This record gives sequence, C-alpha cells and structure tokens, in this order.
Amino acid sequence: MKRLLLCMVAVFAFAKADYAQETTAPYIFTDIINLETTPVISQGVTGTCWSFSTSSFLESEIIRLTGKSVDLSEMYTVRNTYPIKAENYVMRQGKAQFSEGGLAHDVINSVKTHGLVPVDAYTGLAPTENKHNHAEMVAVVKAMLDAYITNPGRQLSKKWKTAVSSVLDTYLGKNLTQFTYEGKSYTPHEFASTMKIEASDYITLTSFTHAPFYESFILNIPDNFSNGMMYNVPIEEFVDNIDNALKKGFTVTLDCDVSEPTFSSKHGVAVIPENDENKKIAVLGPEPEREISQQYRQDAFENYDTTDDHLMHITGKAKDQNGNIYYKVKNSWGTDPGRTKYDGYVYMSVPYIKLKAISVLLHKNGLAKDTSKKINF
Repeated sequence: MKRLLLCMVAVFAFAKADYAQETTAPYIFTDIINLETTPVISQGVTGTCWSFSTSSFLESEIIRLTGKSVDLSEMYTVRNTYPIKAENYVMRQGKAQFSEGGLAHDVINSVKTHGLVPVDAYTGLAPTENKHNHAEMVAVVKAMLDAYITNPGRQLSKKWKTAVSSVLDTYLGKNLTQFTYEGKSYTPHEFASTMKIEASDYITLTSFTHAPFYESFILNIPDNFSNGMMYNVPIEEFVDNIDNALKKGFTVTLDCDVSEPTFSSKHGVAVIPENDENKKIAVLGPEPEREISQQYRQDAFENYDTTDDHLMHITGKAKDQNGNIYYKVKNSWGTDPGRTKYDGYVYMSVPYIKLKAISVLLHKNGLAKDTSKKINF
C-alpha cells in the first residue's frame, strides 16, 4: 500500500509539472522601439555572424544617414579579412586561432581599408550556389598555412600570401576594385563614402572588472585575433548606453553568449531565470529573472560560463505582458518557422544582456553624454 501511495504521489507530481509547463502563460511582446533595418538573411553554414550582424548594423546606419536601403556584401568583408587572419596565424607560427570567427570591429577595420560594396557586386557564391558554406574553404586554407608553418627548412615561402589569396578567389570570387551600382561606377571606398559610413565614427564598449573602467583595453577572447580595443564601463552604464543609442535612433551590434539553454531561437527569447530549475519553462513564458551584479558577470566570464559565441544586431526594445523590458535582436539564422518564432528575431531580457553580452558596437553619437565625456571619445 505504501509503495502504491508513493507511485501515486510521483505520478501526480509529474502530471503537475507537465501541466505547469503546458499552462505557462506564453510571452506577449509589445514593441516600444522598432528601428528600421533590412530583412533577415541567413549566414548559411559559416561562422561569419560577425560580418552578417555588423553589415546589418551598417545597413541600418545607411538608412539612418541617407534614407537608402542597401543590401551590403558580407562576403566582401570576409574575403578581405581572411588574409589578415592568415598573416596573424603564420606570424605567430600557428600559436593563434585561425577560424571563421571575428568581431564587429573587424568589419569596421575592413571598411577603413577596403571600403564597402553591395551584395549584387560581390555575392561570395558560385553561379550554381545559393547558400554559403565555408567548411571546405577554411579547411583548405588552414592546411596550407600549417604546411608553411611546419616546413622542415623553416623558410617561409614568399608565395604563401598569393597562394592563400588564390584559394579565397576560387571559393569566394576575385576581389573588387570597381563596380557599377544603380548605373554609376564606384570604387569600394567611394561607395562607403557615398553611403556616409566613416570607420572612425564607431566605438566598442564592454564591461569587465579585470581592466580599469573608462579606459580602452584588448579583451582577450579567441575571436579578437585583430587585438581590437574596447572601452570598459560598469555594467549598468553599459546597458544605459544601449538604451541611449536606441532612444536616439541608433541600432547596436551585439557580441554575446548564446550557449545557454535559455537562449532559444525556436521560442524567440533569451532570459536568465531566477531559479535554475525553471530553465525549460522560462523560454515558454515570463518567469522571475536573476539580478545580475558586476561580480556575478565577471565570475561567469572567468569560469567560461560566458563566452563570445555569436554576434547579432539590436534593432529595438519591447515589453512583455508583465512590463518586463527586452531588446529586439535581429539574428542571422534565417526565418525558417521551424527554427525561429519571430521571423528571425529574438527578444533578449535585460538580465540576459547584463550577464551574457560580451561587447556592443555603436555610433559615437549614440553614447550617453556622461560616458562620452568619461572616455573622451
């Protein structure tokens, strides 16, 4: 009899849990700020979210600055960034990361050196292809670089850069120096200038305690191969600057950790529930969220709970039915209904940003006045 009662209690408990999960009130989001941007597209089978997210950001900048809607070529930036990655890898004798990853400032660096082009001028796809897939290309380039590095004679051939460039040309297409857009001829630098994109206008913010606040430093994360500098601010000020930028009409590029089970493209939300046991139901409907302190954030970063997994594009703000605030984040995983709920967007809570955001890139005029003064930018 006792065993029977225990079984009945267990069954009731499971049934109650299932019922609770099924009856969780679903999220109802109302947009508060919804800035103009271009359609969501997919990065395909590549690790080039950094180029897709920041190109999307620049497309919104072009809309803001010129009123024009332009589809920029993500692959033009990728094509011009790989040689820099390769040189870094070779000169460090293979003691560095060579991968598909990068950060938002790599796109800005490319704009400064190589300009911009529209996607119609440079697709990065062969005529028979309709989806990006860089697995083979990266494997081929890395194998070449490793062969040069491990050359028994330890004499690096002067041909290696030309060889790498040839592989990139084969897979992505030959680089551009001139193209035609809307009946007019441009160089990539002329096009960037016409679109009013100035590389010096953009700044990266982060928030960690192992570097002084209000100074710039190199954040040591694997994808920062270019040693990009970031300005360090307290976490509350970090969030305030995102809010200020959006309020003033500036979108923001976001680098963050998406490895949490409570980041769900399928459900279109990213949250940090107060109770870890509620992770499964937190993506289904609003749950109380954890308070994120500066130290809690730092600890998560230092023990690898927070890593730089993915870059996306913040285009607005929203609230749920309980009044909780979220950021409207444009992803680059396409709009397949089986993979994403809100046409490729994710609603990311403030606690998620506080804990999981690595950095943000924004226009200098989007900075809060106090921050701009403190960092002298």
